[in-house]
Amino acid sequence: MVQNPKNVPLLDINRSNQIHRDEFIEALTEVVDSGRFLFGPDVVALEEEVAKYSESDHAIGCASGSDALLLALMALGIGPGDEVIVPSFTFFASVSCITRLGATPIFADIRPDTFNIDVGHMESLITDRTRAVIPVHLFGQCAEIDRICQIAAEHDIPVIEDAAQAIGAAYHSRPAGSWGLVGCFSFYPTKNLGGMGDGGMMTSGDEEMADRLRLFAGHGMRPRYYHQVVGINSRLDTFQAAVLRVKLRHLGDAVEKRSAIAERYNGLLKDHQLVGEDQLTLPFVDPSAFHVWNQYSIRVAGGQRDAMRAHLAEQGVGSEIYYPVPMHQQECFQYLGVDGSSLPQTELAAAEILNLPIFPGLTDSEQERVVDSISSFYHQSARAAA
Repeated sequence: MVQNPKNVPLLDINRSNQIHRDEFIEALTEVVDSGRFLFGPDVVALEEEVAKYSESDHAIGCASGSDALLLALMALGIGPGDEVIVPSFTFFASVSCITRLGATPIFADIRPDTFNIDVGHMESLITDRTRAVIPVHLFGQCAEIDRICQIAAEHDIPVIEDAAQAIGAAYHSRPAGSWGLVGCFSFYPTKNLGGMGDGGMMTSGDEEMADRLRLFAGHGMRPRYYHQVVGINSRLDTFQAAVLRVKLRHLGDAVEKRSAIAERYNGLLKDHQLVGEDQLTLPFVDPSAFHVWNQYSIRVAGGQRDAMRAHLAEQGVGSEIYYPVPMHQQECFQYLGVDGSSLPQTELAAAEILNLPIFPGLTDSEQERVVDSISSFYHQSARAAA
């Protein structure tokens, strides 16, 4: 019998990258030899490949997923006096892009099962000052983007998809990034399609918007040294594009492995009788969604989440909390004066959620080690209560 490993990392990027090392070296060597470190052919090719993969007409590379969101709002002319609806249970970049432009984020609550934006609450927040909606496809699962786009269209409000964690995900078989006016992707190394540094991409089915995104990403300069708008400098470099093209070829296989790991977690946690109202809640998959499992997120009931995480750390098992402090509680956003009682599911998720190791190279024995460690936590808790 294979012994459980002593330590289990939350993520092992090197393990996933090592199997493609020769392909990376070949691709990077071609970039070095070409000398085209910006605007090289790999950048153009990656934009075409991501557009096709996401079933969008256009894709525009940029320096990060954060810049993708910022550029989308800049291209829309968002500014002071405007409101943008966004979930509070998300990463900082989903909100900072709004406040950087002087606009006001309006925080929507989330569904208790998928952790994605609550569409009914979102609709109730629309006012005559609403200029955009940013649904976040959290943890690799699409929000109810069909309903979101329908409601937004009824109010003539553009939808900006934050698909930073969800490349390859889909809703009703239509890919993330193809529903809204702009889809925003991140190639941060921890993402399913992760580079070897920062990088991002914007997709759009609107030719005029795609042109504006490209303009704003290049200092608003067209032609050279003639600036039509005040843009920013946000470029996807050729090294990153070359690496990402290699990884994009293997993304389908990586997603299949992540899905198998998630299914195995479900089975192991049930077999160990760890699922229940007073213990764990397993991740919920919307029947209309294709989940790509950037994260495997459980809920830990009874105020025991932090104690469980500490126990896992003692056992050498990695875990993480995404996200321990929702955006409306962040110090830098206190000036907004948000009443947390309007976001009950957001605050509950922040207190209960725990993310377990999931990456394509995670072994069966490592998964068993994770689940055994969770089981031992409950056994210790039961003994302490006896």
